Amino acid sequence: MLFQVTNRLHTIVAWYGALKAGLVPVATLAQHRRHELHQIAARTGARAHLVEVDAADKFDLVALADELRRDSPAQRYVITAGAAEVRSGSVRLEDLGADTDPVGARRLVERIQSGLDPGAVAVFQLSGGTTGVPKVIPRRHAEYWYNAAAYARCLEWDATSRVGHIIPIIHNAGIVCGLHAAHSVGARLILGTPNPEQSLPLLAEEGVTDLIIGHGHFQAVAERGVAALAPTLRRAVLSGTKVPPRLFEHIERLGVWPGQLFGMAEGFFAVTVPGSSRESRLLTVSEKLSPLDEFVILEPGTEDPVPDGVTGELCCRGPYTIPGYYDAPAHNANAFTSDGFYRTGDLASVRVIDGRRCVSIDGRIKDLINRGGEKINAEGVELLLLHHPGIAQAALVAMPDTRLGERACAFLVADGPELPLRRIQEHLDGLGVAKYKWPERLVWVRDLPRSKVNKIDKRTLRERAARLHPGHG
Repeated sequence: MLFQVTNRLHTIVAWYGALKAGLVPVATLAQHRRHELHQIAARTGARAHLVEVDAADKFDLVALADELRRDSPAQRYVITAGAAEVRSGSVRLEDLGADTDPVGARRLVERIQSGLDPGAVAVFQLSGGTTGVPKVIPRRHAEYWYNAAAYARCLEWDATSRVGHIIPIIHNAGIVCGLHAAHSVGARLILGTPNPEQSLPLLAEEGVTDLIIGHGHFQAVAERGVAALAPTLRRAVLSGTKVPPRLFEHIERLGVWPGQLFGMAEGFFAVTVPGSSRESRLLTVSEKLSPLDEFVILEPGTEDPVPDGVTGELCCRGPYTIPGYYDAPAHNANAFTSDGFYRTGDLASVRVIDGRRCVSIDGRIKDLINRGGEKINAEGVELLLLHHPGIAQAALVAMPDTRLGERACAFLVADGPELPLRRIQEHLDGLGVAKYKWPERLVWVRDLPRSKVNKIDKRTLRERAARLHPGHG
């Protein structure tokens, strides 16, 4: 059953209803369109499509779902959420079960649940790639709940916790870190929309104690909104990219404990837990979530481990990390090592802090810039650029060069007047950064483009950098 819904009460009701009925939700995005949905539906064998009537972008998702239903013989049902009346060819979510006997419904649910295999697929999540059609990630009943419960336990949540969540709930982070994690310990979930102006008053009114802040909200929520939540907020977990030190310090000054999270729809989590040293919380995502998790750092493209302190590809396996993508044997052949470790595509290193092997996420393999044979880790340079008070956002990408192959081009959002390249070079020189890592072209923009999953769209920036004329900014 395709879920194409946002942060609403009906999303939560439909999610649990589908799981109780033994159906398999397919967690698509509200921004997905016919190209992606047609192939996702065909691959997963989806029989139904749940859509919202009042989509935020005013796109007619009901018409889209009906078109897909006509083109896909297996897809038989269109279910609407939030419709005032029945749309042709669809059924309202609000009408489902209206004339069902509650006692009979309970017996049916118990019979379905007793027949479920804990190792069977519970949910299909989707990979977060920015190109092509997302790969399908099968998450299974027992391991998916274990993933969420372990997250709640490591942050010491209990029935008194009030967990605020404004990241899209249908994403893996929404389900694991928001919905299932809170409910696994009897905590209250305070569900807002991704619009901070709408959600922050709700979080403050409800006395939120714990909040996950995605990188897309760092500036809007963490720098301005946390102050309004500080009277009750105990912990702010920052996720999605390296955390600028001044942001970390801002949260600390408000008396709120900041930590970091690294996670993926494919499974493996690393998170800083209460009791972690400040150094580990600021510089790393700390330790693996579960004692049963395993990870290695390998030389990219090989199965050779690198020493602690050296950057390589993060590879992992464990009780809630997938052993393979769904119906993708060719891709799986390259996505896993010979002994079953999932190749994440993330660059990482191990820092030993207070005797603990903490994981530092250092970027993506595809974000390496090859300048005449010298490799530049884009995310590391981006973090150094953000140390400058005049830079609000930064993205570093490769720019083609006839002599060196690639040079570094920085797309920057200013916090004040735009700065000349000379000032940026002086800043990096003052931090002791090797000269070959300095950006050789600056492009100042009002905002950085983002993908459907709200990550900085590096592909678009690379395409733009490729069209730039030679020379410095």
